[in-house]
Amino acid sequence: MKKLFILGNGDSAQLMPQSTRNGQDGKLIACNQPAVSVTNLYACCLVDFKMMRALQEGSVNLDMYPWVCGNRPKIHMDKNPSFYIKHAGHIREFYTDVPKYAGPKQAQATTNFNCGHMATHYSARRHQPDEIHLFGFDSMFDHNMRSTTDLVLPSDRGKNNNYRLLDVWRPIWTNIFNEFRDIHFILHHKHDNLKLEVPKNVSVSVH
Repeated sequence: MKKLFILGNGDSAQLMPQSTRNGQDGKLIACNQPAVSVTNLYACCLVDFKMMRALQEGSVNLDMYPWVCGNRPKIHMDKNPSFYIKHAGHIREFYTDVPKYAGPKQAQATTNFNCGHMATHYSARRHQPDEIHLFGFDSMFDHNMRSTTDLVLPSDRGKNNNYRLLDVWRPIWTNIFNEFRDIHFILHHKHDNLKLEVPKNVSVSVH
């Protein structure tokens, strides 16, 4: 059975076993900067202009990992060829697919399609595993938007913005799970009280 593991940036990322963090259980893909110490990372997925600017100015360093870059990183690199040339060796590939269900217009869909969405969609489409295990995706379970990425790239985590993001992000997860019905998605968390509708190919592993 082919398994793939995705490391999100929420508190429950800590639940990932050490063997998985070491890449011993299957391919390991992270969102932005890994939330826990990892080795043998297949790639970190990057989607934001903000992350690109941080990498360019040197306030964030991901040179030790391969990158899979989304739409906005590609736009940034097209506009900053010297930055692209400097980091081309780190780029495993560009993945610019954004599904129509992410938003009514391309620009808005790209904004709505967060790093976890992109990492999961990329993993399902490119690698076609039997199982995808997700750790650190707390916003599917709780009103918890804490992210280790915020420690290096501050974001608006005000109450109103959090509710807005949850209303946008959760339906996209449901659509991703429905799009890839042949894959079993296993969500790892401290409880199984999901705050979104999921099809039968999704289960929760409680730790």
